[in-house]
Amino acid sequence: MEATAAVVKEKEQPFEIGGVSIGEPRPDEVLVKVVACGVCHTDLICRDQWYPVPLPSVFGHEGSGIVEAVGANVTKVVPGDRVAMSYNSCGMCANCLSGNPGYCKKFFESNFSGARTDGSNAYAGEGGSEEVHGHFFGQSSFATYALARERNVVRIRDDVPLELVGPLGCGIQTGAGGVLNSLRPEAGSAIAVFGTGTVGMSAIMAAKVAGCTTIIGIDIKPNRLELAKELGATHVINGEEGNSVERIKEITGGGANYSLETTASPAVFRQSVDCLTQLGTCGLIGAAAVGTEAKVDISTMLLFGHRIQGIIEGDAIPDVFIPRLLELHVQGRFPFDRLVRFYDLDEINQAAEDSESGEVLKAILKMPF
Repeated sequence: MEATAAVVKEKEQPFEIGGVSIGEPRPDEVLVKVVACGVCHTDLICRDQWYPVPLPSVFGHEGSGIVEAVGANVTKVVPGDRVAMSYNSCGMCANCLSGNPGYCKKFFESNFSGARTDGSNAYAGEGGSEEVHGHFFGQSSFATYALARERNVVRIRDDVPLELVGPLGCGIQTGAGGVLNSLRPEAGSAIAVFGTGTVGMSAIMAAKVAGCTTIIGIDIKPNRLELAKELGATHVINGEEGNSVERIKEITGGGANYSLETTASPAVFRQSVDCLTQLGTCGLIGAAAVGTEAKVDISTMLLFGHRIQGIIEGDAIPDVFIPRLLELHVQGRFPFDRLVRFYDLDEINQAAEDSESGEVLKAILKMPF
C-alpha cells in the first residue's frame, strides 16, 4: 500500500510530506484509511527526541478513519467501519489482563519503538526505497493510511463527525479519564487543574460531569482561562499574577481535594501538591523529558495523607471510555469540539507551531483524498 505521510527525518527538524509504503495487515492488524488525526504534545516531543523514537519516523497517534482491510483473525471491525485509533498494548501481560492497559509491561515497545513488538516494521520509503519507522502508538496516523492493531481501534457511532473524534484516542481521553477514571472526585469536591491545554480543558469538562462544585483552572494565557470558565471552571487563576497556591487555599477554604498537573513543569508540579488539603490527591499527567526531577516537602505534604498518582492515558480502556465520552458529547455535556482547529496535512508544521505557541488548543489534520 502506498500512502502520503508526514515524516520526521532528523531531530528537531520539520515534518516532510512524502510517499511511504505500508505492508499488508497481519492477522491481528487493521488497515485504516485515515480521515483526520490530532496533533498531540507527544508527537512533538518525539519529533524533538525527548523520547528516543528511531528516525526517520511517521508519528501521529490520534487518528480516525474508515477500515480499509482487516487481517484474517480480526473480528471486532470489518471494512467500511468508522473507527478512532488509540494507544497500543500487548493484551497479555498482568496489567493488561487486569484492565490496566495503559500500564502494559510492553508499553514502550508497543508505542515508541518504531516497530512492532517483535521488531518487524511494515513501513518503508516510497516504493520500499529506504527505511522509515512506523507503528507509532500502533498506528502512525500522520498519513493517508495507517496500520493499526485490532486491539487499538474503536468503532465510532454514526452521528458524530469522523474527523472530530481522533483526539479522543489520547489527549482528550487522558484529561477526561484522569478525572473520571483515575481521581474519581466525589460530587461537591474541589479540584484544581494546572494547565488548560487540551488535556486540562478535558479535565475541567469532566470535573463538571463528575459533579465537582469548585473547579479551578490555572494557566498563564488569559484566552484559555476565559474558555475554561465557559467549559465548566468555577474559578480561574493566572499563574503569573500572585501566588496560585495561596489563591487556591483561599477559594477552597484550606486546599483542594484533588489536583491535576498537566504541564510537566517541576515548579508547577510542586504547586499542584502544595495546594492540596489533608488527604488530597494530586494526579500527574504532564510528560517531562526523561530524567526530569521534582521536589516536594516530605514533612508538610506527604505525611498528612497526601497522595501523588501518576496517570497514563487517563486510565482508560478505549473501547469502553471513548463511546462514553461521545455519548456525553452528543448530550451536550462534553463539548470537546470547542477545542479544535482543522488544518490540511501539508500544513502540519504550521499546526505544530500553533500548538506549541498556544495559538490553538487541539490542531487536527485533515487528510487529502
